[in-house]
Amino acid sequence: MTNQTTNGSPLSRALDQILDGVVVSGRIAGGTLMVAQDGETVYHRAFGHADREAGVAMSDSLPVRLASLTKPLVSATALALVERGVLALDAPVADWLPDFQPALPDGRRPVIRLHHLLSHTAGLGYRFLQPPDGPYHQADISDGLDIEGRSLDDNLARIAAAPLLFEPGMGWCYSVATDVLGAVIAKADGGDLAESVARRVTEPLGMMRTRFGASDPGALAPAYIDGETGARRMADPDSAAFGPARLFYRPSRAFSQDRFPSGGSGMTGTAPDYLTFLETIRTGGGAVLSPESCARMTVSATGGAPVFIPSPGWGFGLGFGVLTDPAAAGSPCAPGSWGWFGVFGSHFWVDPVRRITLVAVTNTAVSGMAGPFADALRDTVVGG
Repeated sequence: MTNQTTNGSPLSRALDQILDGVVVSGRIAGGTLMVAQDGETVYHRAFGHADREAGVAMSDSLPVRLASLTKPLVSATALALVERGVLALDAPVADWLPDFQPALPDGRRPVIRLHHLLSHTAGLGYRFLQPPDGPYHQADISDGLDIEGRSLDDNLARIAAAPLLFEPGMGWCYSVATDVLGAVIAKADGGDLAESVARRVTEPLGMMRTRFGASDPGALAPAYIDGETGARRMADPDSAAFGPARLFYRPSRAFSQDRFPSGGSGMTGTAPDYLTFLETIRTGGGAVLSPESCARMTVSATGGAPVFIPSPGWGFGLGFGVLTDPAAAGSPCAPGSWGWFGVFGSHFWVDPVRRITLVAVTNTAVSGMAGPFADALRDTVVGG
C-alpha cells in the first residue's frame, strides 16, 4: 500500500470498522477506499487481499477491473472531442458508423444521435437486463465483460440487428451505447479508442495505472464473486444473479489479445487515479474539459424518462447517474449528487453541495458495487 490516511477521527474509525467487517466476514476479498472533501483526501486505505488464497495484501497501486467505471472516462473523451469540433452532440451516429442503423420493431430506422449514446436514451439495451429469450441473447451480443475472440465490428453488427427498445430520446435504458460511442471515438480520432482515452483524459491527468485491459495476470488483482458463504475466487467463465437476470463474466478477457476495447466496461485502474478524475470533473474540468462539459456530464439529460438503475429518484447526464430525488432514492446525499458503479465490484459518488467525493474499488463482484457495503460507506461519510 502506497498511502494510508486513517487519522483516528470518528469518521476514520467508523470506516475502518466497515472495511474490517467485510473482510472478516468474507463478503469482500479486498479493495481501496478513498474519501476527499474540498479537494483534500480525508480517508485513504487499502484493505483485505488482492489474492486471498496466496495471502497477498491489497495495494492501492494494483489495478482492478473497472467495468462500468469505464463509461465516464469514455464519455469525457467524447466531450473533449466535441469541444475540439471533432464530434458534435446532435450529429447522427451514422455519420461515423454508416452501417449502424438499428430499427424499431415496426421496421423504421430512426436517427440515433451522439447525445443519445451518452445519456443512454438511444433505445439500446444490455443482454444482462433481458430475459434468456430476449433479442440480445438471440443475437449473442456481448456486454463487454464476457466474450473473447470477437471484433467490435462484429458486435456492432449484432447490436444493429436487434430491435430498438424505443424511439431514441423517448425513453431510457442502461445499455451498450458506450461501446457504440467508443467506436465513434475511434473512427473520429485516429482509429484507436484506447489511445484516444489516454491522450484526451488519463495521460493529461497523470492516471498512469488506468488503461484498457492489462498486460498479464500479475498486473491486475484477481477477481472474486459473491458466493453462498462469502466471496469466492471467480471462475472463467462465471456468472452472478443481478436483479431478474444474470451477469456473465470472463475475467481472462482483460488479458486477451483478441478482445475488443469495450467503451462500456473494458478498463482497469486504481482508486487514486479515479479520484483524480472525479475531482477534476467536480472542480470544472481542469486540463481535460470545460466547466460546460462537466455540467453536461453531471446534470440529468433524460427529461421525464424513468431511470430504473440504480433506483427511482435518479436521472442520467452525459456520463454519470444524477440524483434528482433523494427521498425517492433513499439517499442522504444532496440533490444533484452524481456517481455510478461497476459490476466487477466498484462504485463512486460525488456530493457537490458537501464537496465530498468517495471512490471504492474492490475485486469482488457484486458486493463491492451496491447493497449493504456501499450504503454503509455512503451513510457514514454523509452522516460523519
